[in-house]
Amino acid sequence: MRFKTPLQHATLIQRYKRFLADVMTPEGETLTIHCANTGAMTGCATPGDTVWYSTSDNLKRKYPHTWELTHTQTGDWICVNTMRANELVYEAITLDAIPELSGYSAVYPEVKYGAENSRIDLLLQAENRSNCYIEVKSVTLLQQQCGYFPDAVTLRGQKHLRELKNEVADGHRAVLFFAVLHSGITQVAASRHIDPRYADLLAQAQASGVEVICYGFQLSPGGIELAARIPLLTV
Repeated sequence: MRFKTPLQHATLIQRYKRFLADVMTPEGETLTIHCANTGAMTGCATPGDTVWYSTSDNLKRKYPHTWELTHTQTGDWICVNTMRANELVYEAITLDAIPELSGYSAVYPEVKYGAENSRIDLLLQAENRSNCYIEVKSVTLLQQQCGYFPDAVTLRGQKHLRELKNEVADGHRAVLFFAVLHSGITQVAASRHIDPRYADLLAQAQASGVEVICYGFQLSPGGIELAARIPLLTV
C-alpha cells in the first residue's frame, strides 16, 4: 500500500480525548490532527516522537490531517492508524501474497454475520470451498521483546472470538489475522496480563479450529508492505 499523498512529519506534543493529538511542525506551527485509534496506544504516543501524518482534500473535515505513523525515539516504526490494517490485509489477499489465504476468487469487506450481530472484516469465497471468515487485528503493543494483543480489555474482541468459533462449528473456515504494525515486534502473544478473558477465549477458539495467522509489515513514510510471517506464542 502506497500513501495517496506524501506524508508530512511533526513532533508529538500530546495525544488527548482519544481521537486528537497536538503536534509541532518543523516550522514551529502547532497543529491538531485526527488520531484514528481508539486503543491505549501504549508506547506509540510518547511526547517527542516523530509523527507522520496524511492530509485529506475533504474541505468538510474539521481536522484534515490524520496521524498515520510514529517513528519512536528508539527507532521503531509503528502504524497507529488502525483503519489501515484491514486495507493492508485486503490488498495482500487480492495480490495473492499470503499463501495461507490463496485460492479464493472473491473477497468481501465488512459483511454482516454471526449470532451476536457482528461484521466480519473480510469474507473469502470460492467455488467448491467453504467460506473463510477473517477477523483482522492490529498489533502495536511491544513489551519485553514481544508484541501483545489486546492493549486494553476488549469486549468487542471477545465477541469476535466467539463468532469465529461458531463459524467453525457451522463448517466454515475462520481466521484471526494479527497484522503486526510495529517494526520492533518479532513474536506475538495474547496479553493475558491485560485481558485474561480474551486470552482464554483465544485458546478455546484455536482448540475448536480457528486459525491464527500473524504477519509483519514493512513501514515507511512512502507506504506499508507485507513482510514475513511472525510466530504466535502460547501464554
